[in-house]
Amino acid sequence: MFFIQFKENKKKYIQLSDYIKNMIENGSLTAGSKLPSTRELSEELKIGRSTVLKSYEILEVEEYIFTIKGKGTFINELKIKYNKNREFTNSSLINWEEHMNKYAKRAVELDIMKWDSQYKKGMISFKSIAPDGDTFDIDGFKRAFYNRLSLEGSNLLNYGYAKGYKPLTEWLLKYMVDKGVNIEGKDILITNGFTEGLNIVLSAICESGDKVLCENPTHNTAIKILKMREVNLIGINIKSREGIDIKELKELIENNDIKAVFLIPSYHNPTGLVMTYEKREEIYSILSENNIPIIEDWFAEELNYSGDHVKSITAIGGSNNNVINIGSFSKILFPGMRIGWVFGDKSLIDALESIKRGLNIHTSFIDQGILYEYLESEQFPQFIKRIRRRYKLKYELMKEMIEENIKYEHLLGDGGLYMYVILPSKIKVRALLKRCIKRGVIFTCGDVFSVSNEDSDGVISNKYNYENGLRLGFSKLKNSEIKKGIRIIGEEIKEMLNE
Repeated sequence: MFFIQFKENKKKYIQLSDYIKNMIENGSLTAGSKLPSTRELSEELKIGRSTVLKSYEILEVEEYIFTIKGKGTFINELKIKYNKNREFTNSSLINWEEHMNKYAKRAVELDIMKWDSQYKKGMISFKSIAPDGDTFDIDGFKRAFYNRLSLEGSNLLNYGYAKGYKPLTEWLLKYMVDKGVNIEGKDILITNGFTEGLNIVLSAICESGDKVLCENPTHNTAIKILKMREVNLIGINIKSREGIDIKELKELIENNDIKAVFLIPSYHNPTGLVMTYEKREEIYSILSENNIPIIEDWFAEELNYSGDHVKSITAIGGSNNNVINIGSFSKILFPGMRIGWVFGDKSLIDALESIKRGLNIHTSFIDQGILYEYLESEQFPQFIKRIRRRYKLKYELMKEMIEENIKYEHLLGDGGLYMYVILPSKIKVRALLKRCIKRGVIFTCGDVFSVSNEDSDGVISNKYNYENGLRLGFSKLKNSEIKKGIRIIGEEIKEMLNE
C-alpha cells in the first residue's frame, strides 16, 4: 500500500507524514478509509513504531486523520482535495460519437426503443407482446429453484459449458423428437434468448454484403440484427393468409445470390399468420433444390390454441441438415431468464459453440438448471393448458372488438399474442398513433416491420399495404383495457375518415 523511499537528509517521520498527506490530497486515500495500525505500518516499511506514531500525530494535529479509540485511524474528509497540478484540461475529453464504429452507429439508428413512441405509466399499451406476468407459476418456479439447487449445489453457481446445461439440452432434443423432428446428426446450443441465437448464426454463415431473404413484413429485432451485420435483407411479400408469394420467391432466388432465408412460419411477427403446411413444404422444396440454408424462428411453438399443430419446416427437413432452428419459451415462460437455443447440423453447432464461448463463455447455468427442472415437472404441461385458454379468450375478445369498432381493409392473426390491422389508405398510421397517444393508447406502427428491397433484383409489388397497418399486442392487457383501447382507436379512425 505504501511505497516510500526514505532519504538520508530528512527525518523519516516527516517524510512519512508528507507522503501520506500527498496521498490524501490527490485522492489516493479516500475519506473514511482506515490506515494501517502503527505496528503494521512499521513492519511494512521496516522502520521504528515510534516513527509511525510521530507521523500520525502530525497528521492528526493538521486534521488529515482522526483516531477512534479501539477501532483505528481514519482519513478525514475535510482535508481531501485533488492536486491542481493533476487536473486535466478539456483537450483530454473524448468525443465518443466520433470514436464509435459503424456497428454502434447502426445499432443506435435501428433501436426503436430510442426513437419510436414509448409507453408511459397509465397508458393502454398494445405495443407489448411479452407474456402476461400474472400467468407465471411462481410457486412452481420456487420449487424448481430449490429442487435443482439442492441436487446440484454449488455446481450451478460455478462456470458451466458453452454448449449448455446437459440435462436441459437433452430435454430439448427429446422435445424436438416429440415435435416430429429428426435429430440424427443434429445438436443443440443454449443461447441468451433468440437475439443471441440469430446473432451467433449470422456471425457463422454470413459476411458483410451477403443477401438474406425474409418475409415482408418481419420481426423488427431480426431486421435490426441483420442490418447491424451489414447483411442485405430482401423481403418476400406475404400476399395471402397462407404465407409468402412462391412466384416472387423463385424470381428473387433466380436473380440474386442468396446466402440464407429467415422465416417465421408460426404466428408470424407481426401479422400473427400461420403458414399452411402445403406452403411450408413447397418453400422447403424450392430452397433445398437451390441449396439455400433456412433459419426458422420457432418462438411461438406452444401458442397454438386456434387450430391443429402445423409441422415445422425443421421437421419437414427430416434427415437433411439445411434447416437451422432458433427457438425459446420466452413468449410463454419466464422471458427474464433469457434462455433460447439453436438447433442444427452437428458441425455447425460445434462452430457456434466456439463462437458462443468467445462471446460470453456460457448462458447462466443456474437459470438453465431452474428452467430444466420446471420443464421436467408436472407443472409445465398444466401451465401450457392454462395459458392457451387465457390467450384464446383474449384473442377472441380482441377479434370481436376490432370487427365491431375499427374500419379496416384487412384483419390478420391466427392466434398467438397479437393481431395485425391494415387500415384504409386514407388513414396515416403515424398520425393515428399521435392522436391515440393523446388519449392514453399506444400501439406499434407497421413501418417498423417493413423490409425495403433496395439491394435486390426482381421485386414484385405487394397486395397488402403492411406499412399502413398496426400490430396490436393483447397478452398483458386486461379485458377492460382491450375494450377501452380498441374503442378509442376506432373512434379516432372514424374521425380521420370523416375529415
